[in-house]
Amino acid sequence: MVYDENRSVMRGPRSLARAVLAALAVVAFTYGASPASAQQPQGAAPKKPAGAAQPKQTQSSWVKLCDKAKGLEKNICLTHHERLDGNTGRVLVSAALRKIEGQDSEQFLVMVPLGMAIPPGVQVRIDKEKPIPLKYTICHSAGCTAEIPATKEIVDKLRKGNKMVVAAINIAGKAIGFPVPLNGFTKAYEGAPIDNKKYQDARRQLMQMIRKRQAELAKKARDAQEKKKLEAPGLEKKQ
Repeated sequence: MVYDENRSVMRGPRSLARAVLAALAVVAFTYGASPASAQQPQGAAPKKPAGAAQPKQTQSSWVKLCDKAKGLEKNICLTHHERLDGNTGRVLVSAALRKIEGQDSEQFLVMVPLGMAIPPGVQVRIDKEKPIPLKYTICHSAGCTAEIPATKEIVDKLRKGNKMVVAAINIAGKAIGFPVPLNGFTKAYEGAPIDNKKYQDARRQLMQMIRKRQAELAKKARDAQEKKKLEAPGLEKKQ
């Protein structure tokens, strides 16, 4: 699988990135991590419009979430990263270490959007280390998840790493890379879980902001289309 980092999938307007950080401030400043990122992570090099500045990631993008699974009286903890498309709210990539109470082993999971070629699976590369292959285990409406046992070697690489890239092949046969920053991973992994309610409240606020933006963009598109019709030859403008 060949991956060109300069062609990585990156989305999220600068203004929305600032608004997202503001919306998630209660979690970011209380727990030291923002629960969902809709900004561009450090180290990526996407194409930018002329004059646009690259927003800096000022908060850790990793959190630890713990809860009891339905029908299973055991605590399940996820040290979790998630990045959303700032225009649609769709999850572009997520990664997690999953630990089930009473089990010594952990699982390393990543999720990519639908539209990827299923047999190849994904590859995860941490900094300049050798890529780690993962096979898909399940697909659902949000995307496809691949996982492997989280060996000590993998956990150590995540602790020491700066950036991880999740690479997958889409149905057109092209490799797509999803950068994941590792700043804050160790602190989240070793620390106490954050408050689930505050996390969910902050995430809901984020999604409300994205839906509001979608409505604004749709209105602008309708207004532009209406203006175009009125200015077309042979049509009189409304008084």
